Amino acid sequence: MSRMIGTVSRGVRAPIIKAGDDIVEIVTSSVLEAAREENITFNDRDIVAMTEAIVGRAQGNYASVENIAKDVKTKFGGETVGVIFPILSRNRFAICLRGIAKGAKKIVLMLSYPSDEVGNHLISLDAMDEKGVDPYTDVLSLEKYRELFGYEKHRFTGIDYVEYYEGLIKECGAEVEVIFANNPKAILNYTKNVLCCDIHTRARTKRILKNNGAEIVLGLDEIMNAPVDGSGYNEFYGLLGSNKATEDTVKLFPRNCQPIVDAIQKKLFEATGKNIEVMVYGDGAFKDPVGKIWELADPVVSPAYTKGLEGTPNELKLKYLADNDFADLSGDELKEAIKQKIVEKDDNLVGNMASEGTTPRQLTDLIGSLCDLTSGSGDKGTPIVFIQGYFDNYTTE
Repeated sequence: MSRMIGTVSRGVRAPIIKAGDDIVEIVTSSVLEAAREENITFNDRDIVAMTEAIVGRAQGNYASVENIAKDVKTKFGGETVGVIFPILSRNRFAICLRGIAKGAKKIVLMLSYPSDEVGNHLISLDAMDEKGVDPYTDVLSLEKYRELFGYEKHRFTGIDYVEYYEGLIKECGAEVEVIFANNPKAILNYTKNVLCCDIHTRARTKRILKNNGAEIVLGLDEIMNAPVDGSGYNEFYGLLGSNKATEDTVKLFPRNCQPIVDAIQKKLFEATGKNIEVMVYGDGAFKDPVGKIWELADPVVSPAYTKGLEGTPNELKLKYLADNDFADLSGDELKEAIKQKIVEKDDNLVGNMASEGTTPRQLTDLIGSLCDLTSGSGDKGTPIVFIQGYFDNYTTE
């Protein structure tokens, strides 16, 4: 009898983790204890994953508004700074914006429209079309935006992010001017010093600005990329991937994670005799069909993972085989023919029609998305995810 259960993803509870805790020991012991409690048998290529949040907390990787302000002032000179393409988020950007505003005399805030980079909408596409606005060419002042679209609130948070961000900047003692545009070059009519706050398009944005006369061009990845007065930092991502910790601090994306996943893999092997893959995960990479929000506000889904998680899936589409190669078969004969096809499949199926429709993404992005959905972002208390059967296929007994 073939095994009837395929992939299983379990959230694992862990202690509340604080700065200085031994994250390797906590993750390992939590998984082993959960397995004992649930009578789970370990297998080679099981996966243990932990949220980037608990890694960053254990590292004590925090920065304050004052740390951010000092870094911004040092790098931009404390005068006018163009802040372009930030995402609309109280958790992800609001505290960062406070620090940026405290480090400048004036902020020219340039918001993309109709939505930010990850899909939070300021206005609807229909409203934009109705008003005859061309998002590729039109630059709107705050006054023009209000005249056309009024005071729009975010569908889920109930926040008017234009008003919210404008108010935050003023509260921090900086002057503010708000504009709306999607071409990075638009900001150069207001200032030559620009902080690019986009995440996945930041390299292109910086290149366009530098090629068109900007003087100082930095990204969020270049703010808090080194310690400021003993603060935390991330040398690769700076403020990208940060989350609100308190009203005055952010937790930065964790750094130097590879030794952590390797150490956990080693300890789990010593305890189980099995080669278990380990990864750190942040936001999953998927899009909400209702709110249109693309979840990935972190710079990457996974900042570190063991070698067995490299690459992309190499899978055949079972329904394609059933409808095409073996359309004349049924029952056990069909089952055995498909199993044999899987056994004989090439190591690289790129371009093979029988793999058409399989998900063309990195394994870590797929697994990280599964982990993010499993652990949730609220009060589940399961920052560790234990996955079994992910690498099984139809032939696995």
